[in-house]
Amino acid sequence: MTKFILLVLTVLFFSTAAMGQNKIDNAQLIARIAFYKNDIRGPYKDIRWFCTDGSVRAPKDPCPSEIGPGVQHARYKDDVEAIAKDYHIYLGQLLAYTDAPDFWDAKNDHSRLKQYQLDKYLRLVDSGWINQKSQFYRGAVQSEDEEAWGIAFYKWMLPQDEVLAERYFLVRQSLKDVPHSGDDNLAQRMRSESKVISDAYLPFMDLRVKIHGQPEAADIEKVKAFQKKNSAKLMAAQNKQFEGLIATMTDFFSPIDIKKLGQKADLLRGTPLGKTLDDFIGKHSVATKSSELITATAQVLLDIRKGIGEEKRPMARLQLLDISLKLEEILFKNASKWQPETLKEQLQKIQALTTAAAGAGYLELWEYEQIQNTLNTSDTEKMTLAELNRILETARGAVEWSAAMVKANYQDIVDVYTGFEPKAYGFIDDRIRGSIALHLGKSVGELGDFIAKESDLTNKVMDISNQSNIRGLNPGYAFGELVVVASSPDDIEVSSDKIYIFMRSPADLKPIAGIATVAEGNMVSHVQLLARNLGIPNAALSDENLQSLKKYDGQRVFYAVSNKGNVILKPEAQMTAQERDLFAKKERNTEKIEVPIAKIRLDNTDVLNLRSVDASDSGQLCGPKAANLGQLKKMFPDKVVEGLVIPFGIFRQHMDQSMPGQSVSYWKFLNTMFAEAEKMRTQNIPEPEVENFQLRQLETLRAAIAKMPLKADFIAELEKDFNSILGKSLGEVPVFLRSDTNMEDLKDFTGAGLNLTKFNVVDKEAIITGIKEVWASPYTERSFKWRQKYLLNPENVFPSILVIPSVDVDYSGVLITKGINSGNEKDLTIAFSRGAGGAVDGQSAETYTIYDDGGYRLLAPARETFYNNLPATGGTGKKIATFEKPVLNEKNIDEIRDFANTIRKTLPKETKSDYKGAYDVELGFQNNKLWLFQIRPFVENKKALSSAYLESITPKIDTKKEISLLKEL
Repeated sequence: MTKFILLVLTVLFFSTAAMGQNKIDNAQLIARIAFYKNDIRGPYKDIRWFCTDGSVRAPKDPCPSEIGPGVQHARYKDDVEAIAKDYHIYLGQLLAYTDAPDFWDAKNDHSRLKQYQLDKYLRLVDSGWINQKSQFYRGAVQSEDEEAWGIAFYKWMLPQDEVLAERYFLVRQSLKDVPHSGDDNLAQRMRSESKVISDAYLPFMDLRVKIHGQPEAADIEKVKAFQKKNSAKLMAAQNKQFEGLIATMTDFFSPIDIKKLGQKADLLRGTPLGKTLDDFIGKHSVATKSSELITATAQVLLDIRKGIGEEKRPMARLQLLDISLKLEEILFKNASKWQPETLKEQLQKIQALTTAAAGAGYLELWEYEQIQNTLNTSDTEKMTLAELNRILETARGAVEWSAAMVKANYQDIVDVYTGFEPKAYGFIDDRIRGSIALHLGKSVGELGDFIAKESDLTNKVMDISNQSNIRGLNPGYAFGELVVVASSPDDIEVSSDKIYIFMRSPADLKPIAGIATVAEGNMVSHVQLLARNLGIPNAALSDENLQSLKKYDGQRVFYAVSNKGNVILKPEAQMTAQERDLFAKKERNTEKIEVPIAKIRLDNTDVLNLRSVDASDSGQLCGPKAANLGQLKKMFPDKVVEGLVIPFGIFRQHMDQSMPGQSVSYWKFLNTMFAEAEKMRTQNIPEPEVENFQLRQLETLRAAIAKMPLKADFIAELEKDFNSILGKSLGEVPVFLRSDTNMEDLKDFTGAGLNLTKFNVVDKEAIITGIKEVWASPYTERSFKWRQKYLLNPENVFPSILVIPSVDVDYSGVLITKGINSGNEKDLTIAFSRGAGGAVDGQSAETYTIYDDGGYRLLAPARETFYNNLPATGGTGKKIATFEKPVLNEKNIDEIRDFANTIRKTLPKETKSDYKGAYDVELGFQNNKLWLFQIRPFVENKKALSSAYLESITPKIDTKKEISLLKEL
């Protein structure tokens, strides 16, 4: 029967592979995983000898001595090899069966190495996972051969200087899993064994949480006491699991003999790092204060990180990395023993743990250099609340960047595996909890609690712990059902009356009542700008906070973020009368915005040269993107590309054509739909029914626009202008087609990112199709819902199209001519990502405040593994990023500062505008040359910022209040 099932699964797999299906079929993989778990050979089919001459021999026919020793191990099942070939999923990997470059898998972002690490984790938390029965298949895996392979692998990889420079974190993490020295990852095993017990026996959950979150030697006695108290209720196998956990914890918490570190460093004798290590061992091999041990250990970690590149011998580098791991283990075991008594000690502990995070690779060296001076308070006796808050924000950043380093390296492969093995989702949490970030986060949380108490600034978020990790990003308030999404948000259908807690915000967010995210992306992404513009409360929180809030999923709650960033989240039953009054029913049109159409010119049906339009044409001939870019072209001709503009009039002309399958024109069909919707409302038909009617009609309209014939004279003019303006024929120039409607950049509504941009289109037919897709994009569900919610006359939305040649930028981003974080109108905020379009799409971007006095501050580094490039052949390519260098250099920052000053001085004058607010500018650099792509007013929700309620929950903080660093905690 077993063989029959395997045959059926294999036939199913090969039939789909034969049809060219390379997208992962999770249902089939789930079936295979279940099969392998119950097969006595798991993912393997047999065992063979692999001889040095390339021959393969039967298990009882070893390689002859004249050939060489050879190695013995299993071979993969045929369908396991097929899965690897077609899906790049590698199950049950045997290292001795693998070439080192294939395992490193650089062209696939080191996927095979990461899968090997993930496989090891799954085996720990799921009784061997796909090897549940085959772990007893003798001869399948030879540990001594795997370890010898591991040493050979590092001998091959570690001589490569660029690998250590670019991938220090990943290389160091790999040493925890790839066998090479006989050491074991005890910390991971301890967490995994406690998880297995709590999953089967829920009363153990509290102790498991303690072991995962704040492990210390005293937990051993707690586990023993728990087992003794519950032994009668435990099965024999569970009692055995407890004994295994106790043995692992005892091993893990046994003191590390620091003297033995020298035995691991025989190749380092006489080198600078060897002397550093000898000094450390000499001073700390006898008992020392935990504070001194942690500070010194952190510094040696950092010294190894900085100096390993100078050591060129691969085996010496391997010894340094192994010692680095042992030093991290010393830190991890001793961090909880350092209990600061004063504020100064707390700050010193945070500084030491941040240094250790950099030394262990969780922070890049350049990132650490940006923040180390802020965290150094050694010569300081007292500080103001403002100065302490600066340290708190910086230290929080270090925690977030450390966690983000783990996610950036592993999230993609974890997402793939989670599709067919849900237990894989715990891998990243396990890695973070086993890192310095765990203790750093705890220490920063304690500092946050202290400062919040001194400031009278406290969050009130249900009854969860560690609330100082929560911070408001955008003021506002909301009331509705709480939805906590711990997995990928991209397939979640959101509702405009609900409040969402996301691990990260979806790329295309539809209207919601409120939002909080673990990965906030960046403060100038389209999602963040929409939230700021529309007064949607928006906050950042920790992964731990999100997990704590899961129990409230589905409850109706009140949510508010104050102007100073403190956060309230409480059940409906606890709302005050004032808070209930905020949501009293309003008339439908209250506080909505009207799209101005009095000056719109629909008579112009000629394609325009970008040089011929300027800011005065916004809302008349075209939208603000084209009008403002035309203005910039006049002001900064060498920083703006040439371009074409397809004005409102051409769209309107095409909409007057007869609509297929209807007795009216496209335009008449659209307006009839709006009229019918109003009629339904007068008949008191519920708004959801009205909206559903409109969305169905718009779907019909979009499908019809997709098939709309473009007028011959328009195509001819487009072809002519491509040649004359862009210098090549239509179909030879890669271009962006940017939707540019009259609903964008209104006084009180930004509309950022709601409509379609077609990236890097080359083919003539693709451009013609793209024009129709852009015209149809204001009628998508997402765009319609946003403007229907906030506009009085959504029927009067007209799209123009800005056509500009692609610039394959090295990095691109957003400039806001205001300090969003600092609150200073004279400062700047910039966020940049590698490649094209990442920052505006909400990627984790490199973000700075550039101060008016000439300095700048790093708010966040970029932590995106992949970025877009724009090949000349069209479309978008993906490149793999590394983080060892910043995105922006000093010259770029200086040029952005100078450019912002020029905009502030000259743009209002050139456009004859009385606008005095900040600007939102999209720009990029190619070979250090600055290119401008868009400028618009930076719109904030004045109602939210000035709300009496929000003002009432914002504490008055005396930022000049001085606090002695000797004050007891």
